[in-house]
Amino acid sequence: MLKKLLGARRASASPAPAIPDGERVYAVGDVHGCDDLLGQLLALIADDDAARGPARTTLIFLGDLVDRGPASAAVIERLRLLAETRADTRFLLGNHEEVFLESLKGEPKALRMFCRIGGRETIMSYGIDAADYDPMDYEELHAAMGQRIPIAHQEFLTRFEDLIVIGDYVFVHAGIRPGTDLSSQRSADLRWIRNPFLNHERPFEKMVVHGHTISEDLDVQPHRIGVDTGAYETGRLTALGLEGTSRWTIRAG
Repeated sequence: MLKKLLGARRASASPAPAIPDGERVYAVGDVHGCDDLLGQLLALIADDDAARGPARTTLIFLGDLVDRGPASAAVIERLRLLAETRADTRFLLGNHEEVFLESLKGEPKALRMFCRIGGRETIMSYGIDAADYDPMDYEELHAAMGQRIPIAHQEFLTRFEDLIVIGDYVFVHAGIRPGTDLSSQRSADLRWIRNPFLNHERPFEKMVVHGHTISEDLDVQPHRIGVDTGAYETGRLTALGLEGTSRWTIRAG
């Protein structure tokens, strides 16, 4: 009991994680092809950012822009154009982007997985209808993807990052491997891990902000914050706002 009490006191005495002075961050959860919600959320973020006054504002997308929802092509195009006009927009590579890129190389295992995890919707968003898609074998599918998916979209996805650190926060797609320094994290863990990350109870090197694992609302834990509210299932796309030691939520849908 005494050990638990002392641990609780130490935790409560720890300073709250902070974003550096003069900066503001919006971290957007998994979009998964929901372009209508993305458009709404970007407008809400712009209004919120303007209302809070001047700051160096960074917009971070936590990965999984594609698959499952109906409009992955439109999502990629919207954000590709946004990145051209806003240098402070950054993107993490999600596991769905990873599989998408491997599929574009014609890797058979990746193509099979891509089709199992919502890639059908992504391919159809590029103008391939169900009547054409359904009878395709994997070789035909790869050829169709090469013909329909613009090089600009492919190059955009290849520039996504694995991990972003700002102040006392680290932003990743899925999570981090407990007990491993941030500088030594494996890309596979950053994009795919659930447990032992989700049930880890001790402090990490930084407060971790992540997507990948769906929760009904913002999942705020002592050492991590989950921002994936399952847009393609729930109709809710969420962003976490951060400035100084303050946090707030913005939601479309």
